[in-house]
Amino acid sequence: MRHRKSGRKLNRNSPQRNSLKKNLAISIIEHESVSTTLAKAKEIRGFLEPLVTLAKENTVANQRLAYSRLRSKQAVAKLFEELGPRYKDRPGGYLRVIKSGLRNGDKAPSAQIEFVDRQEKNLAEEIEEEVTS
Repeated sequence: MRHRKSGRKLNRNSPQRNSLKKNLAISIIEHESVSTTLAKAKEIRGFLEPLVTLAKENTVANQRLAYSRLRSKQAVAKLFEELGPRYKDRPGGYLRVIKSGLRNGDKAPSAQIEFVDRQEKNLAEEIEEEVTS
């Protein structure tokens, strides 16, 4: 019986699942958009969104807690310097999952996971570049 057991197994044992979540979260933080399977994209939201909420308040204790979960200094730095202040006024829902059809090799449902205001930021930068040139 699996009473009160939450989360997807993703066909991995628990150390591999934890490593997968950590590495996928680091990739999303660094690139702000990643293409993966739909199940992984839905599962990573529960891991990464609390970290963004933690990054809203930039304290040493919060940075250490985020580092203990991610184990990447670059990802933690970007999380607290860029992403935390960006979502200061947003109460939650920092990630967007967009279904992108089926993967070619095994027909697994794939998805694009990205930060919510990523496109708005890029559009604003493009507008500024057009104005300056």
